[in-house]
Amino acid sequence: MSEIKREKKIALSQQEEKLLEIIHETGFGEIKIIINDGKPIRVEEIKKCIKL
Repeated sequence: MSEIKREKKIALSQQEEKLLEIIHETGFGEIKIIINDGKPIRVEEIKKCIKL
């Protein structure tokens, strides 16, 4: 039997888009995300790690 691939398109909220920007800009480190009702509310702390 052949497998049917289904693409699920999700519309991102403004908060989700901003979160993705923060993740891409961080590069290395830790990000703690506060979520309410399935939506990111805020990034509480960011710790950057620098490789030596």
